[in-house]
Amino acid sequence: VGHPLALLQQGHHALGRADLVVLVHCHQRLVETQAAQQLTRDAGVFAGHGVDQIEHVQRLLDSFARWVGRDLISREGPPSDQARRLFEAQCIVVSHGTEPDPVLNYGNAAALALWEMDLASFVRTPSRLTAEPMHRDERARLLERTRRDAYVDDYQGIRISRSGRRFRIERAIVWNLVDAAGGHRGQAATFDRWTPLDAGDGV
Repeated sequence: VGHPLALLQQGHHALGRADLVVLVHCHQRLVETQAAQQLTRDAGVFAGHGVDQIEHVQRLLDSFARWVGRDLISREGPPSDQARRLFEAQCIVVSHGTEPDPVLNYGNAAALALWEMDLASFVRTPSRLTAEPMHRDERARLLERTRRDAYVDDYQGIRISRSGRRFRIERAIVWNLVDAAGGHRGQAATFDRWTPLDAGDGV
């Protein structure tokens, strides 16, 4: 019969209404399957196929506990288990590095879904691009406040996904990442509350 989306786009006249319903359902399942496969591949990158990534997650978790005074997730099991647990957590977790224009270097599955990116695209993105131009000065002030105070736990602000979908994040925790020697290694953020915005909201 052919690929379901191709048949729908071509307006396949030989198909009845029931056939079209089946094709739409098949296409939806195909999209869901591809998304799940991508998340599985992404999970593998951070949870078992890179020592650097697992070490980064340990630094992220250790730094959170150091500044906030509690664990972000359960620390049971080896670092690879913790990396997978963080990647699959329901809360959003992201981080960026120390470049002059900091680039994102971590996003868990919930973050990738919210910003509508796969992992490969996400970790090539300057973190400033997660906010609209008119909100970037406010974001810069947040990061400077975090750099000074080690962490903040009351942040809210507007962000934008890859497709242009806007949302307000609420009660975010932002913290400095440090290595074992106390050297600055970037910043991270987590939140589990956000509100979709219509065009013009929050401007």
